[in-house]
Amino acid sequence: MCGSLKKRIQNYLKDRKYQRTRLVTKDGRCNIEFGNIKYSKHFAFLADFWTTFVEIRWRFVLFFFIASFTLSWFIFGLLWYWIARTNGDLTWQKPPAEHTPCVDNVVGLTTAFLYSLETQTTIGYGGRALTPICPGAVALLIIQSLLGAIINCFMCGVILSKISSPKKRAKTITFSDMAVISPKNGSLCLSIRVANLRKTLMIGSQIYGKLLRTTNTPDGETIIMDQVNIDFIMDAGKDNLFFVCPLTLYHMIDKSSPFFEMAVDTLHNQEFELVVFLDGTAESTSSSCQVRTSFIPQEIMWGYNFLPIISRSKEGKYRVDFSNFSKVVPVATAHCAYCFHNIRGHHHHSRDGHDNRGFDVIDIDQPNVTKM
Repeated sequence: MCGSLKKRIQNYLKDRKYQRTRLVTKDGRCNIEFGNIKYSKHFAFLADFWTTFVEIRWRFVLFFFIASFTLSWFIFGLLWYWIARTNGDLTWQKPPAEHTPCVDNVVGLTTAFLYSLETQTTIGYGGRALTPICPGAVALLIIQSLLGAIINCFMCGVILSKISSPKKRAKTITFSDMAVISPKNGSLCLSIRVANLRKTLMIGSQIYGKLLRTTNTPDGETIIMDQVNIDFIMDAGKDNLFFVCPLTLYHMIDKSSPFFEMAVDTLHNQEFELVVFLDGTAESTSSSCQVRTSFIPQEIMWGYNFLPIISRSKEGKYRVDFSNFSKVVPVATAHCAYCFHNIRGHHHHSRDGHDNRGFDVIDIDQPNVTKM
């Protein structure tokens, strides 16, 4: 039991270490912080207040929602109390019996607050009503009604924008936990799986990658976050994907690839981060979104291939088995890209397929062939 607990603690600390060294986490968040920003630059966030409100956390949105309404009710309640006091409507002022108040039944601070709330929310219980003898009260009623409508529109817009944020659509697009390196169509490829968990399509999807690593220039300059483009291809093409079922992305490891100099025994000793991006437009909302994930060397498996997950039933329906989405199986693979391309015999690999247990055998009628 102690050995199992020790192993779990070690795995937890190892995961924490990998999490800290990532620029992009597995769920797409950027692990970066900004420091030494000039104080004057903070006012730029206030100038772009709409984006600031949309991007803040839900707890702050709810706080500002409650505070904006409550504070406006209280401030206008004080103004209504001031108008009633100026006109001598309050109870402690002992108005005469024939006295006409500015607002009926506003005789104290509590009733003034209630009238302010009823006015801004247009509840109108009927117990308190404005009389036409006070022009200032009429002007205050107009101002509060307009300001209340502005607060309503702004807060409802913020909440609607946060609910319909493209980041939420990105939650239903997932990448495989690991990347694999294995032969594919006569080439050595790095493969990653991506799936759309919704039946609605992502229109105009484009997938590309960036390899982040620390490099040294000939001038002796150290570049902490050097970015190298990584091109991915699919069997269905590169652009405008038909993203209705899980796809496998392939990066060909040739002489122009940054993975060409790596080998099975040196891969996990490298220091880099492969960030994969998927850009597209949601079919249901027409909003553009970007999905991101990253892979570090410890999450790339050399000499493995993904298990099949798509099958077809006897009823003619296509079925996707997500239990095999991130599962891999070992395949015969050259131990380095150089050997695969330059040493005879290393490019050969097993041609045996892998059984798809979810596949049902169906009978296919032979079509009529017309001979010329």
